[in-house]
Amino acid sequence: MPRPPEMTKHRGFPSGMPGHGHHFTIRRANEKGATPLKPLQRRARPGTIEHKVDAAFLHALWHHFGPEPFERGNLDAGRLNLLFGREVVPAEDNFDPTSYEALLVINEKVARQSFPESFEDVMEI
Repeated sequence: MPRPPEMTKHRGFPSGMPGHGHHFTIRRANEKGATPLKPLQRRARPGTIEHKVDAAFLHALWHHFGPEPFERGNLDAGRLNLLFGREVVPAEDNFDPTSYEALLVINEKVARQSFPESFEDVMEI
């Protein structure tokens, strides 16, 4: 059995949105490699649970990492892909979308326009 790739686990980062079953992190690395990061069309409209989950994930990213670059690590690719290319962007020129070590950063200007509630100290869900 092949050994799974190394993956940083972001200690203290919420594993998901309480009471909704939406995950923010994964437990272990995929043996076949990381799921590629790619921008996905976001269909969630303000006020829907999907929009709240995206906002809660961005809230967790901002309050855990702030404006500094961060490693993809065990962050859920599906959740990242809904923000990728807009609110979350590559932080390096030679970005590898299939690497758990890829560096990302929050595009604060775009993120504040899309999800202003994510930047509050406390977010009501």
